[in-house]
Amino acid sequence: MPVPPFLAPEPVTAEDSIVEADLPGQVRQTLADYLRARRAESRALDAAFAEAVDELVGFVLGGGKRIRPTFAWWGWRAAGGPAEGPEAAAMLRVASSLELIQACALVHDDLIDGSDTRRGKPTVHRSFAARHRARGWNGSDDRFGTAAAVLLGDLALAWADDMLHSAGMPPEALARGLRPWRAMRTEVLAGQYLDTLGPVRGDETPQAALRIDELKAASYTVQRPLEIGAELAGAGEQALEALRRFGCDIGVAFQLRDDLLGVFGDPEVTGKPAGDDLREGKRTLLIAEGFQSAREHGDSDALELLRGVLGDAELDEKRVELAREALIRLGAVDAVERRITELTGTAMAALHGAGLAEPAASRLADLAVAVTDRTR
Repeated sequence: MPVPPFLAPEPVTAEDSIVEADLPGQVRQTLADYLRARRAESRALDAAFAEAVDELVGFVLGGGKRIRPTFAWWGWRAAGGPAEGPEAAAMLRVASSLELIQACALVHDDLIDGSDTRRGKPTVHRSFAARHRARGWNGSDDRFGTAAAVLLGDLALAWADDMLHSAGMPPEALARGLRPWRAMRTEVLAGQYLDTLGPVRGDETPQAALRIDELKAASYTVQRPLEIGAELAGAGEQALEALRRFGCDIGVAFQLRDDLLGVFGDPEVTGKPAGDDLREGKRTLLIAEGFQSAREHGDSDALELLRGVLGDAELDEKRVELAREALIRLGAVDAVERRITELTGTAMAALHGAGLAEPAASRLADLAVAVTDRTR
């Protein structure tokens, strides 16, 4: 079986050899190198398993903003970690391993939500269901797609741990980095569970939505990756505390922007159908603010509309637009935008008062703006 094109090594120029000249590209190449070796092991087990692994590898390398590795890298640099040399190469491998946890989270999240597309392509469970149908295999195509997605998500999580432990970090540094790594894995699963629990128990409060954002987004996307990098570099407690505060606030703001895009984003840009968060029944802060405002103003029509669209898998464009209009009219969009602005401000204050090493402090400030003021 030939090596698929997305695993082929990419040419490296003199400029590309400097990690910070193209950090996302360096992360992708590091992942490609690692996954090429793991695919060879899979091929030795069974050709059919290697074919399934190709789906996972294509998913990991085929897109994504590499946000978590980027924050991990700049956490490392903020604590004085070097930009070049063997230690930097080991840190790049650690940072890249976060993309495998992200792959696990996305594959399983799409399955839980019943999503059809991710990054403009069929989700992993839909892809395997289509493969089942195309090849005329026995049994249920949906059950096969579900099983394949669960197993490949688990595989990505296992390989993330393998990649971390084989990255080449000194034992004492790795022991420090494992503290936030372990916390992050538990927190993201806790957040995912609460996100699943919210719709079934009908919790519509802003407090519940924010707690999910703190666990599922802030911790996992910004705060813990920053801590992992900083701990590996041997950061002091003052720097760690500043990075935690910055990471928590920017992580929540990042998720709130994501929530707005989930309802108001352009499908051509986001890669997901318009209003997909509504179809999936997500109790985001945007929705919680809408419910709260509707109750305060006695707007029973808006309440009925929002409750009717949430979780409606057959939701059409017309009703998506009605929901958008209601959320704007109720002030929910403005409330979320204000919260994003406030969180970005407090995060910047924590960052500027920390005395972190340059250029990391400036790059983290730039990243804060980039992840909270975006269209995808």
